[in-house]
Amino acid sequence: MGKLQSKISFHTTKYRADGSVGQTGPSGAPQQHSPTHTDAVTSVAALRPDLCVSGGRDKSVAVSSWRSGAALRRFTGHEREVTKVTSALDSSRVFSASRDKTVMMWELHGASGPSQHFPGHDLVVTGLAVSPDASQLCTGSRDNTVCKWDTETGECLGRAAISRNLVTHLCWVPGEPYVIQTSEDKTTRVWDSRELQVAHTFPAKQHIQTCCDVSQDGRYCLSSSSGSAGHGAEATLWDLRQTRGRVCEYKGHFQTTTSCVFLPRGPALAPSIATSSSDSTVKVWDQDTAGRG
Repeated sequence: MGKLQSKISFHTTKYRADGSVGQTGPSGAPQQHSPTHTDAVTSVAALRPDLCVSGGRDKSVAVSSWRSGAALRRFTGHEREVTKVTSALDSSRVFSASRDKTVMMWELHGASGPSQHFPGHDLVVTGLAVSPDASQLCTGSRDNTVCKWDTETGECLGRAAISRNLVTHLCWVPGEPYVIQTSEDKTTRVWDSRELQVAHTFPAKQHIQTCCDVSQDGRYCLSSSSGSAGHGAEATLWDLRQTRGRVCEYKGHFQTTTSCVFLPRGPALAPSIATSSSDSTVKVWDQDTAGRG
């Protein structure tokens, strides 16, 4: 692997799948570790500042250390590929969804088997969002439904269906009862988890919305778009307080933008976001200027 830039010092930086870096700058040799999964990794999420959770085509869920790269726990129980993993930050509970239509909850310090099951979807589960206190879970599926669950009892507290709402991703707004959802119907929705009703729908985009994320202050959300040959494939910034339209767009990928995240903000760094794409690049953007000076 090539060297990765260790400090964000440009408005836009590109990281390629072969390890090369689009801009030059301070760098250090990357660490390499033994594979955590035996097949492709399909999802990864932060568990604690020092731990992450990942799911893969090998049907397993793994908890690993960011620092050492070592897998600390491995959970198995799904019958097909794991599609999504998530956890409330600083929680000891891990949640996973699978192509076997099920969702499971695992205890970081508990038994190796799942501590709770959440059956109820008719097709592959493609979205997971857990409340900050890990007491409630929202799930979404290609069966056009979003469900809310009590994580202690496994009881389904609500189920909502919208025609052609093939869920692609879910994320919980920090400190709020709202859940953001992207869909193959090209829209981004804001759900009120209390009644499991749509509180707001942002204007539809021209392409499928593949992923979403929410800033730590709960003010903004991101969505990313499918695309090809330079058409579409952008990420869009939305203001959750002024929900009239988009705030900013980040254009530059040539193929589908597969994910988008807000990056932690350091004291000397401007707000930044990162996007990954099927064009084999990861880009880091200035949140306010979209990379423009």
